[in-house]
Amino acid sequence: MQTRRLSSRLCGLGVAVSAIAVLTGAVWTAAVPAAHAATAQCPWMDATQSPDQRAGELVGAMTLDQKLSMLHSAEPDMLAYYGTAGHVAAIPGLCVPDLVLNDAGAGVGDGQVNATAFPAGIAQAASWDPNVQQQFGAGLGWEAWHKGINVMLAPGVNIDRVPMNGRNFEYASEDPYLAGQTGAAVIRGIQSQNVIATVKHLAANNQETNRMTVSADVDERTLHEIYLPAFETAVKQGKAGAVMCSYNQLNSVYACENPALLTDVLKKEFGFSGFVMSDWGATHSTVAAANAGLDMEMAGSNNGQYFGDALKTAVINGQVSMARLNDMVTRIVRSAFADGLFDHPAAAEPDGFAAVVNTPAEATLARTIAEQGTVLLKNKDGLLPLDGQGKKIALIGQAAGAAGAEQAYGGGGSSHVPLAGAVPVVSPQQGITQRGAANGDTVVYADGTSVADAVAAAKAADVAIVYANDSEAEGTDRTNLGLNYGTCSLVACAQFPVSQDQLIGAVAEANPNTIVVLNTGGPVRMPWLGQVESVVEAWYPGQEDGNAAAAVLFGDVNPSGKLPETFPVSENDLPTQTTAQYPGVNGHASYSEGLRVGYRWYDSQNIAPLFPFGHGLSYTTFSYSGLRVSRTASGASVTLTITNTGTRAGAEVAQVYLAAPAAAGEPPKQLKAYQKVFLNPGQARSVTVPVDSRAFAQWDTTKHTWLITPGTYQVLVGSSSRDIRAQSSLTMAAKTLAP
Repeated sequence: MQTRRLSSRLCGLGVAVSAIAVLTGAVWTAAVPAAHAATAQCPWMDATQSPDQRAGELVGAMTLDQKLSMLHSAEPDMLAYYGTAGHVAAIPGLCVPDLVLNDAGAGVGDGQVNATAFPAGIAQAASWDPNVQQQFGAGLGWEAWHKGINVMLAPGVNIDRVPMNGRNFEYASEDPYLAGQTGAAVIRGIQSQNVIATVKHLAANNQETNRMTVSADVDERTLHEIYLPAFETAVKQGKAGAVMCSYNQLNSVYACENPALLTDVLKKEFGFSGFVMSDWGATHSTVAAANAGLDMEMAGSNNGQYFGDALKTAVINGQVSMARLNDMVTRIVRSAFADGLFDHPAAAEPDGFAAVVNTPAEATLARTIAEQGTVLLKNKDGLLPLDGQGKKIALIGQAAGAAGAEQAYGGGGSSHVPLAGAVPVVSPQQGITQRGAANGDTVVYADGTSVADAVAAAKAADVAIVYANDSEAEGTDRTNLGLNYGTCSLVACAQFPVSQDQLIGAVAEANPNTIVVLNTGGPVRMPWLGQVESVVEAWYPGQEDGNAAAAVLFGDVNPSGKLPETFPVSENDLPTQTTAQYPGVNGHASYSEGLRVGYRWYDSQNIAPLFPFGHGLSYTTFSYSGLRVSRTASGASVTLTITNTGTRAGAEVAQVYLAAPAAAGEPPKQLKAYQKVFLNPGQARSVTVPVDSRAFAQWDTTKHTWLITPGTYQVLVGSSSRDIRAQSSLTMAAKTLAP
């Protein structure tokens, strides 16, 4: 098996199978010419040709059985050997490399060891910084490549329709524009490392309850304006090599055999040239799925339950055309050519599982992402940062201790990155104690299982820091937005020994200088909010948990994260007000709230959230001035000046929202652009943000295209969706835009 795989790698490097190679343990070396040189047996290895040309030549040389072998998982022993999600076998004689697939969006998962546990997807999105997000993608791709993995099953860009969704921590936002920009940045990073990125899960996969069967019933306009744009951005801006279709049904048709979704929208409307793979076990048919646009079946039988012998029979019988079969294979190998899998075969062969990729540089990157994604929600009287000296600090809560941090650093399910041995999680207790010592501070820890002990520690301290967390995981939704469940195993949660809400309240009563740090995958209720001075949302911060938290709490890093999701006061305020909407009735979830998702709902209903979308404080202050809006050939240009009016260097995210004329039938305002600006104290910078024509358009269900409703559009610029600092307007003429 290793000899076969080595042969495919050598072909990928442009040398003959008979080239001299020396195997030393898990490492092979060979004297090879330039990677772009073609071989006599594999002329498509000429990298001077386009991916389309190379894919055409390769597929033209393949037999029917070779083509079919590209469309499903291969032998099971390779899955166990690699610790990956899936494997498509190499074809050595054609220089086709193995496709080794791995989860997910917070690091190299599937039981891999010695990999970096990065912050969760929602923490990445909370940075509102495409540069940071692209760096994450590059780091993730680098680690994958060095472990012999060349297809990463990330990023996830599903919309946070329901805040209880157990996988929201993996996703980016309730807003399609922010989700799309975040996803595209991560994709660019991953694919810069000769690894295919897979954007998921197409489409309307917004709950874990009944996720395998539920039909998301969504009208055409809502689908195009809310649930599809992030995928479109991932395809058009990110150039994603693969798309994963979801478990659920969309309007009573399974997503992975839905021709309107996979062919009409994704491949034709969006112009997607890559391949569509199923989620694991989400394929339900052979002929219907293939003809609908599914290109690769994952986790059926290892010989392909639907896309193996059954597909071969369907092709021979004419139920699936040879043209369609060729298209399926062409899409797969075209992405592999375009993203460098043939010319730069993944390293660490054949012992990728043991490869140590958690380098100091990667740990530093994980810490940076955690710092940049941390959101300062409240900071009454400037209690933070803790930059005084000689304080006594009471650190309280299970999530702050070593054992608790091992549970709170990430969510559960396929995205979980296990850490063990030489790569433990840096706990808040460790990070805050070490950083406090540099200030001459003393940190006393109480795990919070005894309220009396926690209160005693708080009373004896100058400052109390309470850590609280939830435990979210793939496969199950939260039952509510409370904090009654704390640190627990990733398989099943036992109820927290005491209510974390009660614990926070008791500590706040004992010490007026109480800070709450949240390790959650999304919004939570805060009945104690009025009792505490400061609240910090650190999400699931990855392995550098304690170091990142200490840097923010002590002011070494000025927090600049912004909320990618609205925090409601209670479940009673959610847009999903009926069981028919969520979790659904008789197998159907009605998306009857339409366009009013997230902040669009709260704005349209005049409901004050606990913390609005886009909110995030800083240790400095910013002013906005000189807003100018002008029309351009591609849409509009928004220019303004942002000034750091405080005493610390920091970053602000200028958020541009549009309010359409009433005739358009849109929500009150919608995010259409943003830019993060880093400024020194007193520094002012002019910022110009482009807004394309599509930002002004609405989906027309009669013409099935984008139309700009004529009229005056308000341009609103601010620090959050509820903190608008400047506004102007722009009159737009009616216009039809191409899909």
